[in-house]
Amino acid sequence: MSFQNKIAWITGASSGIGEALAYELSNQGAKLILSSRRKEALTEVKNNCKNPSDAHIITLDLSKTDQLETKAKEAINIFGHIDYLFNNGGISQRSEAIDTKLEVIRRVMEINFFGSVALTKAVLPSMIERQSGHIVVTSSVMGKFGTRLRSSYAASKHALHGYFDSLRQEVYEDNIKISLVCPGFVKTDVTKNALEGDGSKHNKMGRGQKNGIPAEEFAEKLIPKILKEKEEIYIGGKEIWGVYLKRFFPRLLNKMLRNAEVT
Repeated sequence: MSFQNKIAWITGASSGIGEALAYELSNQGAKLILSSRRKEALTEVKNNCKNPSDAHIITLDLSKTDQLETKAKEAINIFGHIDYLFNNGGISQRSEAIDTKLEVIRRVMEINFFGSVALTKAVLPSMIERQSGHIVVTSSVMGKFGTRLRSSYAASKHALHGYFDSLRQEVYEDNIKISLVCPGFVKTDVTKNALEGDGSKHNKMGRGQKNGIPAEEFAEKLIPKILKEKEEIYIGGKEIWGVYLKRFFPRLLNKMLRNAEVT
């Protein structure tokens, strides 16, 4: 299996993990549809791809779920179908739960959860018709356990697991694969772009992200696992062990997290 001539639609493609995925997939011969809100940044990513002529841009805002069905039709019309949908776009949060306004919680859920669900639902009928497709969802280790300052973010990622685990069972007979990807710390601007409790931008680089693996390394490690159709994928540093501690030693993990410095 390979990505040669496969059609991959990537949200959040203007920076970070999405940008790195675009380059890695382009290097492997995939034809791309690149999406985010920022057209200029997407154009730069497109031009930096190995085969810019095989990369197309569709701007979208994941929080505007009523527009995503139209965006999906536009994407499908470019190449005739979508082989891989990378639900990668999202936003984080850095504030204590008591200080986080309800509208901020709703915005995080709208982008991270409802945006991915709406886009998937818009693409899914064409995949079922072709009896082929692979949906890749960027979750987080926060989709498996939570820490301070990330209550809304963790909730949105937990929700993705519940939804897409269920969907995987429903589309099994249609030969549609679903992979939930759980990054640990990856060196991106996710913390800088995170929302504070009042909705303002955090504008600080978290220590974990600063010391995380490069996005390019993450993409290189991810692609082989996608080709192997792994259902749940963990990539990162020692923070990945939190997933296993949560499963087998939850009280120990809670004690460790209570005493950990969280940024």
